[in-house]
Amino acid sequence: MDNKAPVVDIDGRHLKLSNLDKVLYPAAGFTKGQVIDYYVRIAPVLLPHLKGRPLTMKRYPNGVDEQYFYEKNAPAHRPDWVKTAPIYSRHNSRNIHYILVEDLASLVWLANLASLELHPSLALAKDINCPTIMVFDLDPGPPADIVQCAQVGLWLREIFEHFGLRSFPKTSGSKGLQIYVPLHTPTSYDKTKPFANALARLLEQQHPELVVSDMKKAVRVGKVFVDWSQNDEHKTTVSIYSLRARERPTVSTPVKWEEVEQVFKKKNAKLLVFEANQVLERVNKMGDLFEPVAQLKQKLPDLAAAVEAAEAPAAEKMEIAAQAEDVRQPAAAAKRRGKMAAAGIAKSAKLRGSKVASTRRAKK
Repeated sequence: MDNKAPVVDIDGRHLKLSNLDKVLYPAAGFTKGQVIDYYVRIAPVLLPHLKGRPLTMKRYPNGVDEQYFYEKNAPAHRPDWVKTAPIYSRHNSRNIHYILVEDLASLVWLANLASLELHPSLALAKDINCPTIMVFDLDPGPPADIVQCAQVGLWLREIFEHFGLRSFPKTSGSKGLQIYVPLHTPTSYDKTKPFANALARLLEQQHPELVVSDMKKAVRVGKVFVDWSQNDEHKTTVSIYSLRARERPTVSTPVKWEEVEQVFKKKNAKLLVFEANQVLERVNKMGDLFEPVAQLKQKLPDLAAAVEAAEAPAAEKMEIAAQAEDVRQPAAAAKRRGKMAAAGIAKSAKLRGSKVASTRRAKK
């Protein structure tokens, strides 16, 4: 035990901090003390996005260049004031006691464990089967980068706007871009995951030169993988404002759609790379761009109604008309692309449903 480790008081909680001078990002000389300082300073905007969500830690005790490990179950040595939530795991046939980060002291305790990355659930612990967010992780296969991700993200925004849904972009803090659609209304992964899958497939059909919906690395070279599979009760996505274990202390950062447009227009991937100090400056200037994601209520569209639209004979004519109108009326063309996307999603979902039904009849 480090007897010289400083003890800090945070809202009446006593914490012993260890190895503050330990360098966790060698290329940047970024220490554990600086990691803790970042999380303390970003806490006012980070904590609302973690509150009530089971958290998986990704720990790097010897820095980003050394071995790491994921930790789901709260360690036995945790302080008794660190809250947990028992979530039953079918895979493990037992409850896993996930940590709930409800206050600053708990966040500092995690940072002191060198949990550089924070990976919360898309659902709240109190209703673990009801995701409050739908997410699309846009992962570029080299030589593609975040510039190509920006293009795909803008296509996604068009589709969501047709459905009357607001979407919010953030950098992954690594190579890609992530698009969040807040819900906060009754739903389930049985609805969000198929919807996300159908949308990814549709984008792949419309833009086969750039988009793939299959996670096999062999088909992702030079393309953007639209990872729809993150919408699953067993998976987590890196938190907004979380550090990433890259060469430098980059952060998963909320951005404006105008910034996404700019990076695509200027073809400059560096415009969407932000390190810890830059993110703190952005928050001081812009506030929390992701604030609506923590509370905005939206409903997924009724795909049953969209199925009828997909079967309409005019659907094919719409596509031809849209191509002719793209140059003259970009806004109108974008709206039509959204309508076609809705029809495509519905059709894709219906086809998969028919296959499932046929399989069930065959089994009977």
